[in-house]
Amino acid sequence: MTDLGPVAWPPAPIRTERLVLREPEARDRRAVIDLLASPEVSTYLGGPQPRDELERTMPAAPSRRSGRFIVDLDGAMIGQITLYRETGHLPQAAGKAELGYLFLPQAWGRGYAAEACAAALNWFAGALPGEPVVLATQTANVSSMRLAAKLGFIEEERFEAYGAEQWLGIWSPAALSG
Repeated sequence: MTDLGPVAWPPAPIRTERLVLREPEARDRRAVIDLLASPEVSTYLGGPQPRDELERTMPAAPSRRSGRFIVDLDGAMIGQITLYRETGHLPQAAGKAELGYLFLPQAWGRGYAAEACAAALNWFAGALPGEPVVLATQTANVSSMRLAAKLGFIEEERFEAYGAEQWLGIWSPAALSG
């Protein structure tokens, strides 16, 4: 995946009613490791990464890559959202921005993912007007499928990959406003 292109980065923190979307900071390292090592979080992503490997290889401050937002609740990271250009693992979405999100299990079921993703999509629509965003998830991931529908993603196709049925949706600010 590649950066979004001609977008000023980092943007000012994005504030919602309850959350702040911001750049990663050194204080997020522990939560990022917890996120990536969580068996619950990675159920539909091929399994958790080994915690000892993450501890050994992750830099003191998590990557500040363009398109990566930390989702902050009351000063603590509860998840991350990414908006990167798809370059390879989804040939049917190549070149389009792809929305990704991961949240710590203790943040599930409270609407934080919907709130944060909607804010990120609104930011994206302002930064790159008219550009669509894609989202891919396993059809077995019922929560992710519900979130995609709530955010306004429309099914583009289903396909088999990684040993499971996948769903690809597209979100377009132009289609939603017109």
